[in-house]
Amino acid sequence: MPGTAPEGPALELRDVAKSFGSVVALRSGSIAVTPGSIHALVGENGAGKSTLVKIVAGVHRRDSGVFRLHGEDVDFGSTADSKAAGVAVIYQEPTLFPDLSVTENIFMGRQPVGRGRRIDRAAMYAEAERLFQGLGVHIDPRRPARGLSIADQQIIEIAKAISLDASVLIMDEPTAALSGVEVERLFAVARGLRDQGRALVFISHRFDEVFELCDTVTVMRDGDYVSTDAIAATSVDEIVSRMVGREVAELFPKTPAEIGDVVLEVEGLSSLGTFHDVSFSVRAGEIVGLAGLVGAGRSEIARAVFGVDRYDAGAVRLAGKPVPARSPRAAIRAGIAFVPEDRRKQGLVTDASVARNVAAVIRRGLTHAGVLTNRDENRAAGPWAARLEVKTSALDMTASTMSGGNQQKVVLAKWLATEPKLLIIDEPTRGIDVGTKAEVHRLLSDLAGQGLAILMISSELPEVLGMADRVLVVCEGRITAELSREDATPEAVMHAATATTAHAIEEEATA
Repeated sequence: MPGTAPEGPALELRDVAKSFGSVVALRSGSIAVTPGSIHALVGENGAGKSTLVKIVAGVHRRDSGVFRLHGEDVDFGSTADSKAAGVAVIYQEPTLFPDLSVTENIFMGRQPVGRGRRIDRAAMYAEAERLFQGLGVHIDPRRPARGLSIADQQIIEIAKAISLDASVLIMDEPTAALSGVEVERLFAVARGLRDQGRALVFISHRFDEVFELCDTVTVMRDGDYVSTDAIAATSVDEIVSRMVGREVAELFPKTPAEIGDVVLEVEGLSSLGTFHDVSFSVRAGEIVGLAGLVGAGRSEIARAVFGVDRYDAGAVRLAGKPVPARSPRAAIRAGIAFVPEDRRKQGLVTDASVARNVAAVIRRGLTHAGVLTNRDENRAAGPWAARLEVKTSALDMTASTMSGGNQQKVVLAKWLATEPKLLIIDEPTRGIDVGTKAEVHRLLSDLAGQGLAILMISSELPEVLGMADRVLVVCEGRITAELSREDATPEAVMHAATATTAHAIEEEATA
């Protein structure tokens, strides 16, 4: 219970491990959060933060390690178990029932009952008012949830957690979609909860917010616990160093390539609410890395260049010629290939054969009198499958039965079959094993050596540093740094990728 919790951590995880098949998501996750404190949990994308939170929330069960709540060993088999034990997770984008009222969302499944076993709506509304007053905010408890801002939806989730007497609240990137005023209101609510004796975990990539709000910070890296420090005893530089403290290894067989003429020119590209005034170029033989944190706008920029997403202003040129907006077909004709982040949903027809997938984009050129045969598809796909060493016994094998690494190679083969001038590749090695990663990296290096211009988006900082000739860092929809291969250190990229840098740029612009 808040305010009466025993001495010691309200939440404790020590050396917690979790694997999904052969993929190790968490090796030694550890955190200890005391009542009456706000504890930051930070790390790069893929550090293991989300897996740790999902174990606490009852979404996953740990494989090993210690998991205690108020000193008692626990092992949640479901999210219901976690909530019943007093744990609440406030996500970046809550999922309320839009057609129900604010109050009905708070008390869903546990409405107070009055005479005749009928729902006592007056009591329910009064309790919702009391909850909001205790949080120091005003939200009409009778209004429908539809149309509420993300900030208000988060407050409703917090009110629900308090009504369930949650003693541990986890806020997972809660400020990503909030304005400055909304962030301040959320911080005021969080401090009030801390002062009531509740334990809060705050997950954020924004170091200025971590230092403004939190008392303690735990750093994770590559599924391992790294350190825990009092906020007053550390600095942004120390945290960044611990987050990225590893060397680029042999995993990235990058070989020098001759850099040629400009292939892609992006000038002043803007999309309202997504990215703003984005300008950059990519040359023949060059791998340009687009780095930044999840939600920074990297993928959206790439999708706009390829014509999948709209943009409101700016221009895209390939080899000096304009590329029409909102037309992937025109982009393909111009010489752009695009390997999307989600290969299974956006890059492959998983129920189709390898040959059909590889030949998909060039199918029109393979038909004879409007007829396309399996032999035509196999003839076109065979050389590319062989070149990429797709491990399959036959080209008629369905893509769904292949490993993640081979699926990625099939998507690459499909686009390389178009003989593009520019390859845009989003998260080239996500979800594939270490050996296949090296194969994909070697392929990208070889393609650059043959004169292909490559725009590579990756959330893995070592991949960006190991493969890119130049690094563009995106933060909150803006390019905040352009770094040469020599200047692209982990610290430089991470500083540019955090909101601290973005705020500094805005302040300089208005000074």
